[in-house]
Amino acid sequence: MRIIPAIDILDGKCVRLSKGDYNTQKVYNENPLEVAKAFEDNGIQYLHLVDLDGAKSQHIVNYDVLLNICNKTSLKVDFGGGLKTDKDVQIAFDSGANQITGGSIAVKNPQTFRKWLNQYGSDKIILGADCLNRKIVTNGWLETSELDVVDFITEHEGVRTVICTDISKDGMLKGTANDLYTEIMSKTNVKLIASGGVSCFEDLLLLREIGCEGAIIGKAFYEGKLTFKELKKLC
Repeated sequence: MRIIPAIDILDGKCVRLSKGDYNTQKVYNENPLEVAKAFEDNGIQYLHLVDLDGAKSQHIVNYDVLLNICNKTSLKVDFGGGLKTDKDVQIAFDSGANQITGGSIAVKNPQTFRKWLNQYGSDKIILGADCLNRKIVTNGWLETSELDVVDFITEHEGVRTVICTDISKDGMLKGTANDLYTEIMSKTNVKLIASGGVSCFEDLLLLREIGCEGAIIGKAFYEGKLTFKELKKLC
């Protein structure tokens, strides 16, 4: 199972939120590149980079942070947040992103998301399935739809990789949405990346047992609940 640390960018800084609430932001480092280099130096190969300003503004904002990390590390970066237009996606790839994640766009403009999938290929385009009480949530988690998360995933044929975040778990350090992930694994053929709620090494072992292809870690690492030594065991 791939271990994928997350760096969430707000005002150019590395922050974490609780349940996606911008009012709960906690700054962990004012220089995201320092954080990325620390991951790389400890054997991590992947990074989940989220443009929180972009998610709120509905267009890419922190592409300079993406460019800096991609130019100065060898991390394979998947980038999301505010990607709404062809231009946004092109900027992300031109700035060095290895993959991009589309969530809100897949809900509100599925034709555009499908076009990206066809143009760049399923190895470059990740479907973001962020949900609260099983309902897909969009625009920086500020809007809730009526789409069931499992139906949403199955409707997007051709998608190879899905990042699923249970917002009620995100940043709470109380465990992951294992029942939901088990259901997704049983009803779809996607490579599932679990996101939200990882609190300890045992949570990662459970996700691996479920069959998740990857796990995104955030607050658990920043708060010292997970160590580089433990992550290396799975890497």
